[in-house]
Amino acid sequence: MTAPNTITAAQLMRLIGTPDVPVLIDICIDEDFADDPRLIPTSFRHSFKRIEDLAPDLQKSKTVVICQKGKKLSQGAAALLRTHGVDAEVLEGGILGWRDHGGSLVPAKAIPERGALWVTRHRPKIDRIACPWLIRRFIDPDARILFVAPSEVAAVAEKFGAIPFDVNGSKLSHGEGTCSFDAFLAGFDLATPALKAMSDIIRAADGTPDAQAPEAAGLLAISLGLSRMYRDNLAQLEAALPLYDALYRWARDAKDETHDWDAHGGAA
Repeated sequence: MTAPNTITAAQLMRLIGTPDVPVLIDICIDEDFADDPRLIPTSFRHSFKRIEDLAPDLQKSKTVVICQKGKKLSQGAAALLRTHGVDAEVLEGGILGWRDHGGSLVPAKAIPERGALWVTRHRPKIDRIACPWLIRRFIDPDARILFVAPSEVAAVAEKFGAIPFDVNGSKLSHGEGTCSFDAFLAGFDLATPALKAMSDIIRAADGTPDAQAPEAAGLLAISLGLSRMYRDNLAQLEAALPLYDALYRWARDAKDETHDWDAHGGAA
């Protein structure tokens, strides 16, 4: 049985990639982090000595504190947060337990500063919605997405310190037989079975040569419909995020499930 104020690796895995993921705070000491400089998706580094500094911003957020083994550092830090009214838990087994359970880990050097700017071409359809979804759900929930004229993406990236994607010249863009979503999975080491299944559909819906997936036609149709519904790119993105949340849950949990109306008495 899970101890009070503790969450298991299996329980947290069910939340990663969903809108219900807690705020994840990695407080591993520098020496331990240097042994394996990777982070659980969406987590950020913070010193356990200054954990109380975060309390004002965590009042309405479920929080999980992560150290190397899930012992004294995370137990103490989470307890301190709870004295400030924060709903704080400890990851059972810490980062080592997460790793042993097969949890995804993102290279820290690949992760930009929290709340970083990302920039791409305006009027998104497939990749330029799928990639922001991936950023928000697996890299940085506070990421800010800029949609600008195609000719200005590179200049905006330079002047505003934004990370360009899905545009010529960017590392996070199309390759031979791949789409920008594929580049994100490779660049952030996020190629889980569910995300790879999503990438097959996104690649085909985005028109990548020779890419095929039966679900792609549905994603394309809905995506084009959303692009007609919204003139504002950010409003379109917010409307589309639940679509990709649903696609992720299908890819993770329901790929083998079918729906037969007659089998449930519908024909009667």
